[in-house]
Amino acid sequence: MANATQNASKSAQETAGFVADKAKEVASTTADRAKDFGRSAADAADRATAKVGSGIETVADKLRDKGPHDGVMGNATSKVADTLERGGRYLQEEGLTGMADDLTGLIKRNPIPALLVGVGIGYLIAHALRKG
Repeated sequence: MANATQNASKSAQETAGFVADKAKEVASTTADRAKDFGRSAADAADRATAKVGSGIETVADKLRDKGPHDGVMGNATSKVADTLERGGRYLQEEGLTGMADDLTGLIKRNPIPALLVGVGIGYLIAHALRKG
């Protein structure tokens, strides 16, 4: 009877070890798939952001071509087109991931103003929802 108990105990330990190994394997596979999905979603968001950036640069080019070239309006048109072009280039180069990193860095460097901006945005949203 002692042998049967020892064999059952050993068999239960082996089964538990096997189940634990399989659980680790499944968890690892699931984590890898989640990481891959996250990467592909981030890549898709970056590609979409790059397309938006390209579109903004196109608008800047059209503004330069079709807008006034002389005087105060020409100067204003040129500055707006330059700003649009820089913004479009930024979106193309950095993508959504880079923008998130930049925003995180900005918040870390300026926590109090970031907190105040967050409170202000929260107030505006709450005020708009209360009216609606």
